Amino acid sequence: MSFIDQFKQLKQMKELQDNLGKERATVEKEGIRATVNGKMEMEEIILNPNLDKDRQEKLVKECINEAMKKIQMTAAQRFMQTQS
Repeated sequence: MSFIDQFKQLKQMKELQDNLGKERATVEKEGIRATVNGKMEMEEIILNPNLDKDRQEKLVKECINEAMKKIQMTAAQRFMQTQS
């Protein structure tokens, strides 16, 4: 691989990273909502005060985990697109 090819690949990876930073994945369950961005940062958590503490804790974990999985799948798909 030549230096120019490496530079092009680096540029593609930087563009991919920038674009992923703009992506969002949101999961909502029973009024609990979690949003994660493409940098794997938690952007928002909305709680439902009508639920008891144990239920809220369980749903927050589920929403966060699902949102993380969604954004990871988006990242993998975007990466595969750059490789083809």
